[in-house]
Amino acid sequence: MPTITTGKISGLEDDGVAVFKGIPYAKSPFGALRFAAPEPADPWEGTFEATRFGPPPPQPAMLPGQRPWDPAGGLDVLTVNVWTPDAGGSGLPVMVWLYGGAYWMGAADWPEYDGARLARHGVVVVTLNYRVGVEGFGQIDGAPANRGLLDQVEALRWVRENIAAFGGDPGNVTIFGESAGAGSVAALLVMPSAAGLFRRAIAQSVPGPFLSPGLASRVTGAVMARLGGGSPYETTPEALVAASAAFAREDLVRERGRWGQLAYVGMPVAPVVDGEVLPDTPWNALAAGAGADVELIAGYNRDEFLTFHAMRGEPPNLAGVLKALAPDGADAVYRSALPEASDEDLYVRVMSDWLFRMPSTLLADAHPGPAYVYELTWAPTPMLGACHGLDVPLVFGATRGEMAGMMTGGSPDLEPMSEQFRTAWTRFAATGDPGWPRYEPTAATTHLFDVEPSDVDDPEAASRALWSKTGVTVVD
Repeated sequence: MPTITTGKISGLEDDGVAVFKGIPYAKSPFGALRFAAPEPADPWEGTFEATRFGPPPPQPAMLPGQRPWDPAGGLDVLTVNVWTPDAGGSGLPVMVWLYGGAYWMGAADWPEYDGARLARHGVVVVTLNYRVGVEGFGQIDGAPANRGLLDQVEALRWVRENIAAFGGDPGNVTIFGESAGAGSVAALLVMPSAAGLFRRAIAQSVPGPFLSPGLASRVTGAVMARLGGGSPYETTPEALVAASAAFAREDLVRERGRWGQLAYVGMPVAPVVDGEVLPDTPWNALAAGAGADVELIAGYNRDEFLTFHAMRGEPPNLAGVLKALAPDGADAVYRSALPEASDEDLYVRVMSDWLFRMPSTLLADAHPGPAYVYELTWAPTPMLGACHGLDVPLVFGATRGEMAGMMTGGSPDLEPMSEQFRTAWTRFAATGDPGWPRYEPTAATTHLFDVEPSDVDDPEAASRALWSKTGVTVVD
């Protein structure tokens, strides 16, 4: 029965792995603390039964089968979960997961994030909830920016202070995340408040959009206009969720000219480059020397945007995205590099590059410390290929889950592909070496995850040369 800074806790057992769920790392960020920076959790009397996940943060139901958020489930949303193969041991590597979800949905209780299989590789796995949507990332007068990122920092402080009680080494922490979780990893690399809280980082499909304070304020204003104006402090969490979902579903689509690049993302919030919590974009800050002491894996999936293309069912607008998003000369570059591709194929490629692939690549290019790069090229189904999110069940070994089944069609290669990822990720967490050559921008050696893995030089050379002309800029 571990004892942590806030008291004693008891947990569960899962086939040799000790599991502790729903441990508060911060006070409820509602009531008097709504839109405030997180405050450490209060101690408790007796033993805390860490047997159930904490409630998810307020968010819209955007995925098939996702239950609507219900405030009756509780507002103590800032909790962590721990899987450890040796609760009585010491010195195990620690891996802290940050979920994706476009910065406005997600929760650590999703079955795809079960840490048991990773933990059996000899690591302590931590997952956590952080605020999303306007609660976590909306630009609000009188409130600190990027509250969702500040939640993550508070959780990492909790790890530093408490993970030894679960057999983990607080000096050997790896953060890893996918999509918005990878964007969070990128931000944490350069945030002053996160310095020294982790040693290694894995960024899976980093999304490019980081917002200016002005654009973020305009979004908050538009969301509030749907509620008749006023202050976010005067709203209920459920009303704010509904208004932001309606904004994303209707206003971004109907008023694309007003919202520019943000409309192509289809999400209302993202980290804000406010100059204080987040001093600059991760790409600029890394190029200036931030994060040099952190070892990094950055990577992407070959067919990232196929996930969204299939979900949206919209006709491809290649001319529109080339004009609005891509660097000058992009049409000629893509047609030369992919002469057999249809306009629809090129549309998916441009959107994949703009949204995830090139931000991830350029993150490694900018990183001043040791870096490793990968591309997932395994394409188990013709419709989705190596799509966005395919790496998540592979990393966690959630090969029997609904997400894995949908993306892989029951491929017999699913389990060996998962073994590749789990071995590389836990090896990196333990040693700093995932098992393939280090990345240098000159050669751009990249590890290809496939049935037959390989290491190749600059597999996306044409796209990388094109997008490096402009880099990743603040969306304004």
